[in-house]
Amino acid sequence: MTNVSRETFDEVMVPNYSPLKIIPVKGKGAKLWDKDGKEFIDFAGGIAVNALGHCNPELVSALKEQADKLWHLSNVFTNEPALELGQKLVNATFADKVFYANSGGEANEAAFKLARKYASENFGSDKNEIISFKQSFHGRTLFTVSVGGQPKYTEGFEPLPQGITHLEYNNLEMLENAVSDKTCAIVLEPVQGEGGIIPATQAFMQKVRELCDKFNAVMVLDEIQTGMGRTGELFAYMGYGVEPDVLTSAKALGGGFPIGAMLAKDKFAASLKVGTHGSTYGGNALACAVASKAFDLISAPSLLNGVKEKRALYETKLQMINEKYNVFDEVRGQGLLIGAVLNEKYLGRARDFMVASLEENLMILMAGPNVIRFAPSLVVTEAEIEQGMAAFEKAVAKIVE
Repeated sequence: MTNVSRETFDEVMVPNYSPLKIIPVKGKGAKLWDKDGKEFIDFAGGIAVNALGHCNPELVSALKEQADKLWHLSNVFTNEPALELGQKLVNATFADKVFYANSGGEANEAAFKLARKYASENFGSDKNEIISFKQSFHGRTLFTVSVGGQPKYTEGFEPLPQGITHLEYNNLEMLENAVSDKTCAIVLEPVQGEGGIIPATQAFMQKVRELCDKFNAVMVLDEIQTGMGRTGELFAYMGYGVEPDVLTSAKALGGGFPIGAMLAKDKFAASLKVGTHGSTYGGNALACAVASKAFDLISAPSLLNGVKEKRALYETKLQMINEKYNVFDEVRGQGLLIGAVLNEKYLGRARDFMVASLEENLMILMAGPNVIRFAPSLVVTEAEIEQGMAAFEKAVAKIVE
């Protein structure tokens, strides 16, 4: 279509987004091109979705092959791609069972419902409290946005689901004082994404596991952003050596094709009996075929090791930029989920850096107003990192001047 522009968005779309001016029309690997043929380096990765780059040939091939066979069935039937992906997820993780959805929000909705159902069936309806953490993000349904710890996303949508407590992330004392026999689940991201790229400490992750065991609560890890290779492990929990009871995945799971999944141990999965939960498109054959190929590629040890090597290069480049321009307090995160935290002089200006980068043909992200976020393809090349960081330095220089 050649008769649409950024202005068309304002004419026909609900104004809940405010997209930037360019309209990408083509992508390959870590690069994008707009309608005018202008080339961009992509360090945003569709917000940690395009883990294998744009239009990865093997994913394209898997999609085309499946498109000629079977697209959609109702859940009255199962299908081969869904079963094959399920086997791979179960064999590679702590989990025994998989539930498919279309997005991270839906995967989390399933996880939170499962936690409540399990507690109700086994311990009574009074055991219904979900403990979550301030600045967390778990999706945009009314339930998931309520479990998320950012009040700006719930304003105007009241009354909200009840029985949810928000604590300070990484605060061991507060956590110990809050968990009780009424707690049915503790929900956390191994690295808070939208909240500022803040990793859980090892002690905090272990304490969550310990308290869940002590009080018969379900440990739910939201690995929608950290999962599928993003941290240099297949899933971030593996780097902590702490197994959850339930885990949610989406974003990179389909390499850009919409799919979400909830993984669970048998003990908990048993509570979602026939008819208790569902998803019309969940387990769609097209999505599962693409995700199955993405899983094969992302789980390769060479790719996962490469993530850690590339992180070191990003850190080196950011340190060099900071020595020159003094804009960051710290660089944090894990693997290729990187947060550059702005110092006091530049607080609240993350969007300015994002816009300035776009002017230098580089796409980056924010994680709140004070953190610049990089979530590039896991197969981004060293040459592309060099090119992108050179553009980022130019953007920083503009802001500083």
